[in-house]
Formats: sequence, C-alpha cells, structure tokens
Amino acid sequence: MHPARKQRLMLVSLVVVLSSAAIGLVAFALRDNINLFYPPADVVAGKAPIDRSIRLGGMVVEGSIERSDTDLDTTFWVTDYEASVAVRYSGILPDLFAEGEGVVVEGMLDKGGALNATQVLAKHDENYMPPEVAAALEGKSGPVQTPQSL
Repeated sequence: MHPARKQRLMLVSLVVVLSSAAIGLVAFALRDNINLFYPPADVVAGKAPIDRSIRLGGMVVEGSIERSDTDLDTTFWVTDYEASVAVRYSGILPDLFAEGEGVVVEGMLDKGGALNATQVLAKHDENYMPPEVAAALEGKSGPVQTPQSL
C-alpha cells in the first residue's frame, strides 16, 4: 500500500473512532435527561419505568383533589378516560389547575403506581391542550369513576 494512502486510511479511521466515542459519551450523558410522556392507561398497564422521570398527561378527575390542611401537599387523580393514576405533589399548584381540566405532571412512579410529581403544568387556556395529551385522549370519552383515595 502506498504510504500516502495508508496515512489517509489511518486518519479516516481515527476520525471515525473519535466521532463514535464522542457520540457515545453524549448519549450516555443525556440518558437521564430524556423525559418520556405516558398516558394513564400505559402507566396502569406497567409500560412506564419506575426508576426514571416521566411525564403523565390527562384530565384531573372531578372530586379527586385532596389538599393537606397543614402543608402544601396535594393528591389528585389524572385520567385519560380509560385508566386513572394517583398523583402526589408538594408545592404551589398553577393558577389554572382545577378539576376536569387538562394537566401534565412530571415526576417518578413509586412501587404502588402513584406518581410523585416534581412539576405540575396546567393547560394554557381553554383552547390549548398539549399534543401528547390530545393524542392520548383522542377517541376516548365517557364517564370516569372516581377511584378510591390514597
């Protein structure tokens, strides 16, 4: 093999190896920052991971909001009209948060299937719904039974 061709082959090989290593390191660093969206039906079916931060979206079940008298703890249920998931949140809720309204919550599932939320996002206005929630709720309607409280 000609020395110039051999040198070019080594240079290309080195660039490919270093690029692959850089992409692998970036993917490894960002793996914890990936935040996946799940509708309540997928969470109840066990498709959502327990050890990762997820987003859960749907409608707040009527009559399910329970506020603590002593602190900022709130428990409520989120539904996609197929299944419901309990959500626990400690903090100040958005002004637009209400029963029967759309919500997206971010947090981690506990072993009992309840979501311990770190952030609650209420819908923007009466016409706005996040695309993930709209897709999850599309074609699903009907009465929702209020689950037993925690």
